[in-house]
Amino acid sequence: MLVHRTTRPRPRDPDPSVFARVAPAFVRPRARADQLTVTWVGHSSLLVQIGGLNILTDPMWSERASPLRFAGPKRWVPPGIAFDELPPLDVILQSHNHYDHLDDVTVRRLARAYPDAAWILPLGLAPFVRTRGARRVTELDWWQEHEASPLLRIAATPAQHFSARGFGDRGDTLWCGFALRAGSGRSVYFAGDTGYHPEFQAIGERYGPFDVALLPIGAYEPRWFMRYVHMNPEEAVEAFRKLNARAMVPIHWGTFKLTDEAMDEPPRRAQRAWQAAGLVPAGYHQLAHGQTLVLD
Repeated sequence: MLVHRTTRPRPRDPDPSVFARVAPAFVRPRARADQLTVTWVGHSSLLVQIGGLNILTDPMWSERASPLRFAGPKRWVPPGIAFDELPPLDVILQSHNHYDHLDDVTVRRLARAYPDAAWILPLGLAPFVRTRGARRVTELDWWQEHEASPLLRIAATPAQHFSARGFGDRGDTLWCGFALRAGSGRSVYFAGDTGYHPEFQAIGERYGPFDVALLPIGAYEPRWFMRYVHMNPEEAVEAFRKLNARAMVPIHWGTFKLTDEAMDEPPRRAQRAWQAAGLVPAGYHQLAHGQTLVLD
């Protein structure tokens, strides 16, 4: 029997103070070409240092994930890296156009502060960032690759999601994940925003093995409604097993209240699923906001 959200009490959220924010420890101004670091800013925003470049994913520094300044999901934790403390940015990856991933104000700030940064986007998003000041813009279709530098190649990968920023534009632009591979052999998979789909194994076969997979684990309840666009923690662990990756960092949780599950539930379930799958404990890296993972 289908359990509807109106017939079952929603779980209680914790006090926001349970979500720690720690000082980042990425390399300034840039890491060596053979180094790899990942810093969780919050939600799906991460600073990735790979191939000697500083790469930002789905940048979101605003207080609300909404077209309105006074309403919509509000940030529970300040960004793990203050905007003015970002290192010089070389590449900005944008997975799709939802408000919790593509933020008007943040795009404008980044375009002003880092005019030489390259923006890598799925098909159809170039006009959005160009009209807000971005200069170097590349659109990619699924499986299409781009040489960000002689030391780094980026591929857009399939995702199961959708796009829309208002009424009447659903599906007008593409959505994707990204696979990054440096000349040093370092590699990262950023899933973007996605439901569980059959292409994870193909992604791993084509672009793996990955040093780390950045996988969304939150915004999954009620399941009958969200299963097609957001993985739950158990599905994220199963996706990891398909990807040919050595480590996992869970993302897309603990920052914005988007769906019915308690804000602190996704990492607990992900840890249990990891253990149940018999995976190496050291391969699961649950970061606090601002925390930097250094992969040697």
